[in-house]
Amino acid sequence: MRILHFYKTYYPDSYGGIEQVIYQLTEGNNNKDLESFVLSLSPDPEANKIDFENSKSIKAKEIINIASTPFSLDAFSKFRELAEKADVIHYHFPYPFMDIVHFLSGVKKPTVVSYHSDILKQKYWLKLYQPLMNKFLSSVDRIVATSPNYLATSPILKKYEDKVSVIPIGINPAPYLNVHMDRILYWRENLPSRFFLFVGALRYYKGLDTLLDAMCNDEMPVIIMGSGPNEKHLKLKAEKKGIKNIYFLGSLANEDKCALLSLSYGVVFPSHLRTEAFGITLLEGALFGKPLITCEIGTGTTYINLHQVTGLVIPPCNSQALNSAMRSLWDNPALAANYGDAAQKRFYSLFTAEKMVSKFDELYRSILNSSH
Repeated sequence: MRILHFYKTYYPDSYGGIEQVIYQLTEGNNNKDLESFVLSLSPDPEANKIDFENSKSIKAKEIINIASTPFSLDAFSKFRELAEKADVIHYHFPYPFMDIVHFLSGVKKPTVVSYHSDILKQKYWLKLYQPLMNKFLSSVDRIVATSPNYLATSPILKKYEDKVSVIPIGINPAPYLNVHMDRILYWRENLPSRFFLFVGALRYYKGLDTLLDAMCNDEMPVIIMGSGPNEKHLKLKAEKKGIKNIYFLGSLANEDKCALLSLSYGVVFPSHLRTEAFGITLLEGALFGKPLITCEIGTGTTYINLHQVTGLVIPPCNSQALNSAMRSLWDNPALAANYGDAAQKRFYSLFTAEKMVSKFDELYRSILNSSH
């Protein structure tokens, strides 16, 4: 069985959440009868070629990028060639150019769409794209939502509910748990003995302004690991408000991230907009047995984190509620530990890469059998 994945970017051009899902699906599938191919776009396909153990990555030349959507001419020929050899085509939504390639290539193969997120930011472009999007989603065989929460709250997914399956994102625990002791010792010596941890890109939807406001009159240490377009603004805000207990560490290697997760007291993840469709950082925190704090935004964040089970769920954009949740865990170590234990158990029962890969394998074979 040959599976072709198609998305706008892939390693090493970009290391986002969707790229990580594709990597887990292609590299984590050890079925001997399965071959995986990943087609993506790159400004420099030759320089960004990379060899993988269980899959093949093919890059088409990006010629222009409009509203975070890269376009390519040779993607058409590359897609057509790969699709003809594939048994199942696995699209990763949203990527409007992908829809165009799908229709103009005229390839008739079983199709799966991983629906990673509604289109929220580009509202003007969405109006133009909507007819094509609806035609595309109507044409595919199966659509996969990453959580029942997202299915329940997405107006787009609700329209196609009869062909939607829910398969949560999963990660492989092994690379995380092999934490280098020298990195643990380094951070133990250079950070407070207890701290809350945020990991992620510093973007507009991450709720970090609310986190800074929550820390204005509190001494609980918070570590922010990541970089992004809001970094300068957040640092200036912390300086102006005289917040001394927030540590901006910037982007760090995976070894350091694992060390910080291991040492952290809890994971705080205050994303306040539905752009945060899932939250892989929450899986990472749960894997390490940490209590979680999230906002209720109707997405996978509160499928991973259950209120008063694996952590606390608060209203978005509410600094007082965020401070209260953090203080509740900080002042009750036994409660925090109980939530952390429950988070870890929930991770292993629902969110491993092995479970995700197995469910997709069943889905591929199901639509392949029904197409014959």
